[in-house]
Amino acid sequence: MQIGIVGLPFSGKSTLFQTITRTHIDPSLLARPDAHHAVIKVPDTRLDTLSALFSPKKTVHATIEFVDVAGLKKGESGSTQFTTNFLSNVKTNDALVQVVRVFADDAVPHPDGTIDLVRDIAAFETEFILSDLAVVETRIERIKKQVHKAGDEQGKKEIPLLERCHKVLDGGKPLRETTFTREELQVLRGYQLLSAKPMLIALNLDESQRTTAGELVRRAAEGKEEGNTRVLSFFGKIEMELSELGEEDTRAFMEEYGIRESALDTLIRQAYALLGLQSFFTVGEDECRAWTVRRGATAQEAAGVIHSDFITSFIRAEVVGYDDFLAQKGSFARVKESGRWRLEGKEYTVRDGDIMTIRHS
Repeated sequence: MQIGIVGLPFSGKSTLFQTITRTHIDPSLLARPDAHHAVIKVPDTRLDTLSALFSPKKTVHATIEFVDVAGLKKGESGSTQFTTNFLSNVKTNDALVQVVRVFADDAVPHPDGTIDLVRDIAAFETEFILSDLAVVETRIERIKKQVHKAGDEQGKKEIPLLERCHKVLDGGKPLRETTFTREELQVLRGYQLLSAKPMLIALNLDESQRTTAGELVRRAAEGKEEGNTRVLSFFGKIEMELSELGEEDTRAFMEEYGIRESALDTLIRQAYALLGLQSFFTVGEDECRAWTVRRGATAQEAAGVIHSDFITSFIRAEVVGYDDFLAQKGSFARVKESGRWRLEGKEYTVRDGDIMTIRHS
């Protein structure tokens, strides 16, 4: 899974990237049009507990790739320009985090002169919608020509979907706020439409705004569909300091400032929810590992995540829920005696936290 972090200049975009990935980028490199990438482990206390029980040779966390998307620059008028390079870099991400500056700092003026979170959020939305309109219009025109010349049957099916997208976009709405079937989403995924990507809006606050954070989040979320757009807040400077501390000092610092979870934990939790993802586990003396699948995935699909050959060779899955496993002191023998150990077929719907053993031919 790849999540792109975007934001206007001086919004704190690169600060957030460096904080959650615990990397430090030379300031001279931040001005370049190159995207910065970092793969991080997904924190999961359940996997840590399972690893402590089994003492495996290795423990493998699920991972997420974060991308600090570059390419925005100031135009001659002083306003921010959304370059072709920037829009191309955004297209490859599964979800986006838009960092919105809400803090004031006279030493680092906002590129548009004033702090206005609604304006800054709308700036990205407008550019994404215009980009998608161009893609959809070009695709409709091309398909209609193919249908006219060769009677393209697949094209005939796509036209109504694309025309519906055009109507939504032409009305100034992002596609993420429209409901599509699973099959329609599969078609649209091939177009890499920007306004269809799930969006996390991250408000970058300073310490003085702690008491108004909730109101600012509500203001940013007003009028947006919660399904594929979510809003959260973080304190960029504080989080940057946290990323440089040891584990014990971090806990003390968070308690002092009333921070319940780090920016990284918040982002991952919200990203999993937005993308409809969940984790299941495989355990043993050799390895304890967390695997990521979409919610609603079948046991056969989960097996395919472990190894593609398991899709066709799948026989059954042996399953126990994480909580049930811990209730029986982490003992498979006790789990089986208690009746919590289940044999499931290929159509079984995987639940978050399932511990699975895949049997295959």
